[in-house]
Amino acid sequence: MLSVLLAGLLSQTAPPVSARQQGVPIGRGDKVPTVVLSAPSGGWTVDRMMLIEGTVSDATVDPVVVSINGDRYLMRTQGGRFSRKFPAASGKNVVTVMATNKGGTARTQATSYAQVPPVPLKAILTSDTDGVYTDLHIYEPTDASSAGDTLDVKAMAHVYWANTESPSGGTFFLNEQGGDFDQPAYGPYLYIHRAPPKGVYLVATNYWPSGDKAHTVATLNLALFEGTPGEVRRRVRIPLATPGTTRVLAWVNILGDGQAEVYVPSADPKPKGKGWPTNLEAALKELQTSGDSGEGDSEGGY
Repeated sequence: MLSVLLAGLLSQTAPPVSARQQGVPIGRGDKVPTVVLSAPSGGWTVDRMMLIEGTVSDATVDPVVVSINGDRYLMRTQGGRFSRKFPAASGKNVVTVMATNKGGTARTQATSYAQVPPVPLKAILTSDTDGVYTDLHIYEPTDASSAGDTLDVKAMAHVYWANTESPSGGTFFLNEQGGDFDQPAYGPYLYIHRAPPKGVYLVATNYWPSGDKAHTVATLNLALFEGTPGEVRRRVRIPLATPGTTRVLAWVNILGDGQAEVYVPSADPKPKGKGWPTNLEAALKELQTSGDSGEGDSEGGY
């Protein structure tokens, strides 16, 4: 009887794994796809924005995986084509694009050298799930917010999808997907500041799922003084589950003279060095209760 029961159990088909649990979706083709990069084409450029554009032979591959100098992103495809501009790093930019279907994974690579000034502050936010909004919100210091040893968060400049330019020169790039600027998707959401004033910046995300998507993992790639000897890079990955919640991803303290410090609440001890406000937790709570944190409540962050 035991052997019969075991045989019956082994013969049962395992329950199907939902697409959400399988990670990045793969194309339906059985032949390894071909990826062609039409941009960048290599060589030198003086453009501050670098176009990544190309085709994949299997039009069912959506998204492709893009790596720029080691930072990984997911990029939507439209009929086998992909196209998106990214801020170029000063110096070497190694771009790798990978496409996966049932037949396997194909990749192609190009290297472009950008003769552009270094970008002192760059934040790129993506998610690992289609059909969700992981909105990027940046709060910049102002003369009013940075007075004394405490931070007045209500006086900070708020840069996000509805306010894409800050008074000091910060720029937010909308999540464009095939000509549509309001699609829930993997991102990326981009923010750069080419001359960030000294002071403390707050980087946060506000989560809005849609359809049957219950949760996601957001990834922040943060680069400070990219392409210089003082370059600082941090990657923050954080799960998001509750609709309308705002999570703090990182605090950035621009100290001047090409120096900066990053505090990730989920990973680092609370900073106590010179230049850090003494009321970070209180400032965050004030932001969350002011209604200026992306129209959501807090899931925490400390």
